[in-house]
Amino acid sequence: MYFKEQSKRKAITFSFDDGITQDFRLVDLLNQYGLKCTFNLNSEFLGKRGIINYNGRKISQYKVHPSDVKSLYEGHEVAVHTLTHPNLTTLEEAEVIRQVEQDRLNLSELVEYEVVGMAYPCGGVNNDDRTAEIIRNHTGVKYCRTITQNHSFALQANLYRFNPTAHTLDFENLMRHGRQFVELETDTPQIFYIWGHSYEMDFSPDNWIRLEEFFRLISNKDDIFYGTNKEVLL
Repeated sequence: MYFKEQSKRKAITFSFDDGITQDFRLVDLLNQYGLKCTFNLNSEFLGKRGIINYNGRKISQYKVHPSDVKSLYEGHEVAVHTLTHPNLTTLEEAEVIRQVEQDRLNLSELVEYEVVGMAYPCGGVNNDDRTAEIIRNHTGVKYCRTITQNHSFALQANLYRFNPTAHTLDFENLMRHGRQFVELETDTPQIFYIWGHSYEMDFSPDNWIRLEEFFRLISNKDDIFYGTNKEVLL
């Protein structure tokens, strides 16, 4: 297996959740470094405003407006995050299908291409075999990302419970993995999969600086394919 181009056995991909307005800054930064990302959106929350408190600081959690979705994420990928962000493992089968498939259809209409990816919403135990099989058998989704970091670059057989390598706020491991991946020589396909939320970059004044430092480390390598989740996994 090769990634996109016959000469590349290493791939890097990003996945960011919730579709918040900090994505405008993130997309600009990704584009600057030639990196690709999949953005997982809740279609019924688009355009809504929210604030979260983090260590006494108020952090904007404004959702991207529906009219901005297509243009903002152009060149990247839009994927399912369910209609309203419930923990799918607690829902009846029919509601799991509705939350996933209607979100997929809504987003497909906004971006004018068929949405096929997904990230499970909620923290904690947010996925299981039952939920994965419902999604596989009753929706148009072809892969689903969990929130379970495995700190691995190995391929995974189950695309409906696909575990990311690392989270963007775990900067120490992120940089360590980045250096390891850049220096890696391999005869087998390897995937470095990073996930997070762009509003988390506002938790500290240093977070955007650190994220760009990571982007600088991993970008523009001739032996790495930079793709969306769909391009890398499918």
